[in-house]
Amino acid sequence: MGAATKIILVDDHLLFREGMKLLIEAEGMGTVIAEASNGQVFLNLLETLDPDLVLMDIEMPVMGGVEATVKAIERYPALKILLVTMLDMSEDYAKLVNSGAMGCVVKSAGKAELENAIKTVISGQSYFSNDLLRKLILDFGKKRSETIPDISAGHDFTERELEVLRLLCEGQSPTEIADKINRSVKTVEAHRSKLLQKTDTRNTVNLVLYAIKNKLVELL
Repeated sequence: MGAATKIILVDDHLLFREGMKLLIEAEGMGTVIAEASNGQVFLNLLETLDPDLVLMDIEMPVMGGVEATVKAIERYPALKILLVTMLDMSEDYAKLVNSGAMGCVVKSAGKAELENAIKTVISGQSYFSNDLLRKLILDFGKKRSETIPDISAGHDFTERELEVLRLLCEGQSPTEIADKINRSVKTVEAHRSKLLQKTDTRNTVNLVLYAIKNKLVELL
């Protein structure tokens, strides 16, 4: 990550775009090569530009961020998009997860979290703010169907994997989990990778939703 990272900013508020561009370039997170005020303008830009990363707002006129993300990923499957949103209690966050974006960060995040989110997504991994992950867990836990069978017996999980899974479902980060179980972050990441493999999920958010849906964990 750095000056070579080409970024497109998509947000309908000019002041926000200007502030974000200043922060990104001043802190060496990347270079903003273009800006768009809505999803349709962004899709037009993609016809001539090849960004390494797109920072995409959710609520915009003409075409919102989720719709634009879905359309962009259909055309360019390798495109890396990081959604940027307010933590709105009425938002359907499941749509964000299923849009094809590689992550989502809330607008209230600080500089360090934004930099971590950009670095994580550029490296090919997904990133979701812990606040958003907790919101997803609460929403999905309330909406899940009680008729879905418990299929945990069909998976060969170790006790440690189930412990890590439970803590992930509580919205804890790998660092927090490592401290709690007295193991290294690398060990926690290894357990997470095994869980992703065993459940055939692609990122932590989908892993958490899968676990709740299939009653692999019980949330209080």
